[in-house]
Amino acid sequence: MKITFKGEPIELEGTQPTVGEKAPAFSLKNTAGEEVSTESLAGKVTILSVFPNINTSVCDKQTREFNEVASDIEGVRLVSVSKNTNEELTEWCAAKGLQMEMLSDDGSFGKAFGVYIPEVDLLARSVFVIDENGLVGYKEILPESGGPEPNYEAAVEAAKDLV
Repeated sequence: MKITFKGEPIELEGTQPTVGEKAPAFSLKNTAGEEVSTESLAGKVTILSVFPNINTSVCDKQTREFNEVASDIEGVRLVSVSKNTNEELTEWCAAKGLQMEMLSDDGSFGKAFGVYIPEVDLLARSVFVIDENGLVGYKEILPESGGPEPNYEAAVEAAKDLV
């Protein structure tokens, strides 16, 4: 799949999952050092908010907006994923006064979900909603890495429909 990065066409590495199929396997550490994997997400609907770099305006807004609209939905878990280091993610949360589940991708998540941009070692802006059985219930991969923002309402409604 091709998207644009700073206006230039770029190929994503990996194969994007389709709605209705099993979510790709991954295992990463969150900012607390705990392992989060496809298996550990089972039993709860999960919104995976994926972004290129937390220290940019659109990624900052995406992360804050999803936290605002999705963090209090009963039965839904919000997990944010980027190539930022856990230290950068922890510092961002502290600066914003937020406590969120953030994962630093070592590249395995991005490749498994088909959103890795190898030329710049970043993830494409995207959203995946995984149901309690590990199936992809919703996906959105944005056509331009720098923006626009994801469709928050559609992702949240998809998550609510799966609870």
